Amino acid sequence: MQYLKIKNGYVVKLEINEEIMTTLKDFVIDKKIKSAFLFGIGTGKELTLGYYDSKKKMYHKRAFVEEYEFASMNGNISYLSSDPIIHIHCTISPENFITYAGHLFSGKVAATCEITIMTIEKKLQRKADAKLGLNLLDLQ
Repeated sequence: MQYLKIKNGYVVKLEINEEIMTTLKDFVIDKKIKSAFLFGIGTGKELTLGYYDSKKKMYHKRAFVEEYEFASMNGNISYLSSDPIIHIHCTISPENFITYAGHLFSGKVAATCEITIMTIEKKLQRKADAKLGLNLLDLQ
């Protein structure tokens, strides 16, 4: 991974075969990032995306093994207790240009992954919401 510190955050370039979520979480811990919003582009492989079913209170996951273009990637960085949570949604496309979208659970970089992390000064916390079965931002 390479990174450049900018005025309000970082520009990060993940390398081939780096695990996206693990690498970002390690970076957040290393740089002591309180919270942030992020967006990115690139290519991924061995991806797992999910769709949250609010009635069943569970994710439906799907694996995408081949190489896919990240047409869009956005999310945030917050905390559940003291554990940083990297929350990313993305839209991916294979060579036929059909798109898939969902919550990114895991994946590796296929060629490059360029992410801008815009840090904020406040530490955003998540709190369990029993009604939905999710850990949601708690802005109280």
